[in-house]
Amino acid sequence: MHDTTVLLIEVGALLFGLGMLGRLSRRFGLSPIPLYLFAGLAFGHGGLVPLSASEEFFAVGAEIGVILLLLMLGLEYSASELVGNLRSNAPAGLLDGALNAVPGALFGMLLGWGWQASLVLAGITWVSSSGVIAKVLADLGRLGNRETPVVLSVLVIEDLAMALYLPLLTAVLAGAGLAAGAQSLAIAVATVGLVLVIAIRWGHVISAFISARDPEALLLGVLGLTLLVAGVAAQLKVSAAVGAFLVGIALSGPVAHHATQLLSPLRDLFAAVFFVFFGLATDPKDMPPVLLPALALAAVTMTTKIITGYVAARRAGIAVPGRVRAGLALMPRGEFSIVIAGLAVATPGIESELAPLATAYVLITVVTGPMLARLPDFAWFKSLLRARRRPVTQPQPLPSTD
Repeated sequence: MHDTTVLLIEVGALLFGLGMLGRLSRRFGLSPIPLYLFAGLAFGHGGLVPLSASEEFFAVGAEIGVILLLLMLGLEYSASELVGNLRSNAPAGLLDGALNAVPGALFGMLLGWGWQASLVLAGITWVSSSGVIAKVLADLGRLGNRETPVVLSVLVIEDLAMALYLPLLTAVLAGAGLAAGAQSLAIAVATVGLVLVIAIRWGHVISAFISARDPEALLLGVLGLTLLVAGVAAQLKVSAAVGAFLVGIALSGPVAHHATQLLSPLRDLFAAVFFVFFGLATDPKDMPPVLLPALALAAVTMTTKIITGYVAARRAGIAVPGRVRAGLALMPRGEFSIVIAGLAVATPGIESELAPLATAYVLITVVTGPMLARLPDFAWFKSLLRARRRPVTQPQPLPSTD
């Protein structure tokens, strides 16, 4: 059978199956993300029926999925809102790094790994999955919630930090000297700063070049610009996701509004492809030996993420339910964690257990995270929060009988 024919059959069958899984999950009020991941595991390396012809298609589609998820997040907010949120939530970003990177590094040392592998594990546990969280917020209808800008600010700070961390980590793993690492870091800082300045100062000019009246031109223009900027950012060793997010920030007015409507179906399609590819690239046989360490690490760092979101939302003056929602939303790890693990696996001498541990860890957080994020929507959980917030009334003294 011709390769193209096999490709069409595999992609068509898998997408149709994902549609049925998505319908099933929504019937029970669940996020479809865990089902997409398990579908990828079932048809990936070591799965029940491995797919071969469509693997490259899903790899490219997964990249586009992350880019579209971050673009759509950026379209929800203006450049001034971004800068204001970054300034107000910078302390929360520092707390996020301390609470979530340090446990990963310490865990690597407890396992007897070298400092390079421990540095890698620190990055894996530090950064949340912008793609997964964006999908969860959209699925749960929380994009307009008061705590959502706080969540997005923490994610943007993490993504910007990754723009600095990844070039530094690449230099460390390659055994490069201090000068090479500093050069990579300087390029990353300059690129992020330049895109931010353009987004803030000339975003309205960019929007003026894209017609909001012609749906076809708007779709092609916004999508093309986003992929172009994301590709240039990745070439300069800056996250493609950060570039896509900043494109969304730069667009404003009717262009942003109509682009959101046009791109939503594309986002849903490629986001599903992203989660499936994550499962396709994982061999289930590698995970049982590292499952217990991964569970322990996930339990610790999911708790620290809840603390991060709770503190950040409290600083923004958000009530307790919103603080809890913010903390639970930040738990999943995903695309950056896998990228970091991939860099380490390609480096000779790095511990062989790192890749399966990272995969099991990410799967645990990305499956349980969306499920736990739904807790604040249940009546019993709301009642529990109200009971904890209710002030304890002191017993009144009995009237004197004298």
